[in-house]
Parts: sequence; C-alpha cells; structure tokens
Amino acid sequence: MRARFLILARVGILALSLVLLIGEYPDLAIPGMFGDTAEAMAPQRSRRRSSRRRTPRRRGRAVANQRPSFDKVLAANRELVSPETDAQAAAAMIDEPSLRAHIRFLADDLLEGRGTGSRGGLLAARYIAAQFESLGLEPASPAGSFLQEVRMIGSRTDPAARLKLSRSGTSIELLYGTDFVGGSDLEQPEINLESDLLFVGYGISSPEQGWDDYKGIDARGKTLVILVNEPPPTSAEPELFGGRALTYQGRWTYKFEEAARRGAAGAILVHTPQSVGYDWSVVRNSWTGERFSLGPDEQSPTLTLKSWVTEEAARRLLTLAGQDLDQLQQAASGRDFQPTLLPLKLSAALRSDVRSITSPNVVGILRGSDPTLRRQIVALTAHWDHLGIRPEQPGDNIYNGAIDNASGIAGMITVARALSYARIKPRRSVLFIATTAEEQGLLGAEYYLRHPLVPITDTIANLNLDS
Repeated sequence: MRARFLILARVGILALSLVLLIGEYPDLAIPGMFGDTAEAMAPQRSRRRSSRRRTPRRRGRAVANQRPSFDKVLAANRELVSPETDAQAAAAMIDEPSLRAHIRFLADDLLEGRGTGSRGGLLAARYIAAQFESLGLEPASPAGSFLQEVRMIGSRTDPAARLKLSRSGTSIELLYGTDFVGGSDLEQPEINLESDLLFVGYGISSPEQGWDDYKGIDARGKTLVILVNEPPPTSAEPELFGGRALTYQGRWTYKFEEAARRGAAGAILVHTPQSVGYDWSVVRNSWTGERFSLGPDEQSPTLTLKSWVTEEAARRLLTLAGQDLDQLQQAASGRDFQPTLLPLKLSAALRSDVRSITSPNVVGILRGSDPTLRRQIVALTAHWDHLGIRPEQPGDNIYNGAIDNASGIAGMITVARALSYARIKPRRSVLFIATTAEEQGLLGAEYYLRHPLVPITDTIANLNLDS
C-alpha cells in the first residue's frame, strides 16, 4: 500500500511539474483536449490500425457519424486551446502503470542494486539510454552517444583501519564501522596521516549569508572536525540558510569540498541523527562498501582523509580535548563563533583496494522548436545509481532502491515520453540527464558541471527528481 501511494504521489508531482512548465512557458502548447488523448498527442501513430470498430463507408453516401480529423477540429476551435488544457493532456501520459513498469525493472534483483561501477549499474544506464532512443531524443554526448563517461576512482577501505587520537600520553582508538568510516581522494592503496585537529563549527563560508566559520584561520595541513547541516534559524533570522530548507552549504559533500579548498589534510564530519535525519547505519552501509571519487584534476583540490564519526565517538574525542560537544554546537550556531584548535594529535592508517573505472551519465536532448530559443536549455535530472550489493551482509543483501531513485528515473522517462509525443514541441530545448554516483557524493552531477555538454550559461532551469 505504501509503495502504491508513493507511485501515485509521484504521478501527481510529475503532472504538476509538467503543468508548471507549460504554464511558465505558454508557448509550449501540447494539443490533446479533443477526443482520445493518445490519438491527439501521437499523430505519428495514425498509420497503425485502430482498435475501434469503424462504421463502413458506403459508396455515394457520407457516413453520418464520421469523426472529423483532429487537425480540423483544432483549426476550427483553436481559441479554446489553452496552456493549461495542453499541459493536462501531456500529464495524462504520466500514469501509474508506466511508472510502475520502469520501477519494477530498475529495482529488480537482476540489476544488483545499481551500484556504481557494477554490471547492474551499467544495465540500468543502458536501459535508460534505450528508452531515450526509443522516444526519439537526440544523443547529447559527443560522437552521437547517449552516454557521458565519468572517470572515477573506486576505493574499498580495509575494515582493519583505525583512527587514533592522542593527548599527553593518553589516547583513544576508533574502530572502523563501529565508530568511524572513511576514505581518501588520493589514488593510493595506503594512507598514513599525522595532523593536528581544528574544530570549525559547520564549516561554512557563505558571503551571501554573511557567514564565515573559518574567520581567516590557517587550515592548511590540519584535519577539520565539522558539524553536518547548517546553523539553525533564529527568531531574529527565521530565514537563515533557507530556514527549515536545506541549502547546499548544509550537505556533507560541501563540507569536504570547502575543507579541501582551505588546504586541509583531512575532514571528520560529526554524525547525529538530529542533524542529518538518518541513523548511523545509513552512513556505515554507504561507506563500508566500495566508495568512489572523481579522478583528481588541477581544478579540484583533494583530501587525504574524508571521514565520518558517530556522535558517541565525537563526544569521546572532544572530552579528551577538554571540550563538550553540546557547548561547541551552541557556540557554532552564532555569527561570533571562532574556530577552536583541539589539543589532540590524529594518527590515521587506512589500507584500500583501489581501481580506476568509468560509469556513465545518460544524456538525451529534445530540441526546441524555436530557432532562437532552442539554444536555451531546461534540464530535467535524476540519478540512476543506488547502493548495490553488500556481499558481507547475510540474507537479502541487495539494496534495490525502488524509491531512491528508480522512481525518479521512471518519472524522467515518462516526462520525456509526454513531451516527445507532443504535436507542438517546446520552443526551448529540454535536456534529460540521468546521473551516476549520486550516492557517492553527487559525482555524476559534479562531473557534468566540470564538463557540460551545453553551456551552463544557456541552462535556464533545472528540475531534479529524487526520493
């Protein structure tokens, strides 16, 4: 029942999105208000036999009930057509059976949880590409391909990895999976790091919000301890960082990126169920399997250590440093927060199995009809990957990802179908991007931004589907 409710909800959301898209751009008219919707929206099907019984035509006599062609009805009643009814006709092609069929295939055990770099993941990407091709979308990647290959480094950390925190002869050791998880941006099988620790609050530097947790401190060579999410809104600033909404500065990926930009050697994120909205098991399951990162390039700084610790482990290490987590969280919630150097030494030793792979974004484009406006892009995005298989887990160890995010990909395909079968195409082009490695930290999306297939300045909107 819950699954069916979610599918029906997805139908409604996608239909509303299409209505809003048409409403925003009234020139995106899709005829379909007269007669059978499929006939109205798919004139290319007119050569097929209809399943309806036809009234036989008699020589010399007109058939009294013959239905006038759609084009004639539309020409005679064009003033009755509105963007709203056109959008509703397109939305009628986004239905539960279509969504359910795509979800059923993408979440099948055959696809092995659609893990990045896995056989099942490649099957999912090929399936999406085949759907794009069948709908008449153009390949958006060079050389006429629907696949934009993303080069990544895969790394599986040995569970024997340890983090050791020391102060004046006293030390604590954190256990992998139980107390912490981690990896590295470096393409190296063995990582050894010795560094000081620096607490930087939420680790945010946001000129538009007038917020800077770093306050000019030199973070180079240090390992940063960072809170996840954002400073909470206050009565004086109810819309601080979007209020209850999460901005990009609150995402864990941003914390690592900003730490790397600051020249830090490593970053440790503090997990609490309240700050992230999910249990430690979600982090552990995601990080104890193979992790991926984009291949290093000159434009992107790297971290030697990227790690999460449990709330209990964070309290232990802060107690050793003479600090209290609750007090530091309170201090980090104010604009006058100052970063705090912790009197601890970190010693990290990680061994990993490392490999280089490619995994594709799937990209297709529906060209706009207007010779001038077609250069403008409306992007519709959704990630196809999930968590794959956990071989060490007993029983059912396939993470099928029906909701996250087979439902989003199903929505993308059905929207592409509705638009591709329209008699009158959108004046602006619509770019469909099914991204890889979202569960690894938005890697497919980041790669696309580094290597866009159309100029980013021409991309006027992005609608993302994720559950």
